[in-house]
Amino acid sequence: MTETVREGGCACGKVRYRVHGEPIYVNNCHCRQCQQQTGSTSVVNAFIEADRFELLKGEITRNTVKAGSGGPHTIHRCTQCGTAIYSHYPRVGDLGVGFRVGTLDEPASLTPDAVIFIAEKMPWVALPQGIPHFEAYYDQSEVLPPDRFARIDALVKCRNAGQ
Repeated sequence: MTETVREGGCACGKVRYRVHGEPIYVNNCHCRQCQQQTGSTSVVNAFIEADRFELLKGEITRNTVKAGSGGPHTIHRCTQCGTAIYSHYPRVGDLGVGFRVGTLDEPASLTPDAVIFIAEKMPWVALPQGIPHFEAYYDQSEVLPPDRFARIDALVKCRNAGQ
């Protein structure tokens, strides 16, 4: 069986990236912070191990903001057009990458596993049928298949061990 490979990039085309394999999980987040950071009603992020994410070309700037947990959330953007390409979140730090599904060449190739922070969504936004949704965050062990949960659990354990 061949490995899935996806590519994407920024709005101006200066940044290109490649992702190897399937994401650990995909979230559609409606929290207020995501609304402010994107200027939209929500964002869809796919999370994968950092060694499966490859920056092919372009220059990236890093902007660090406070995550909902209070820790550092580093957003990596194209230096030319400012498109947010990916983030590092406090839970796993540099060990994992949360890339913006909307920057993929084929964004419809991924579907969210969960819709989160719906307590903060705009009142006129309709929730998708067939995708679990949560007022805030969720217990990933109850939603993700065991093999995918094991991947995020391994990253969290590495991060907690200081790796």
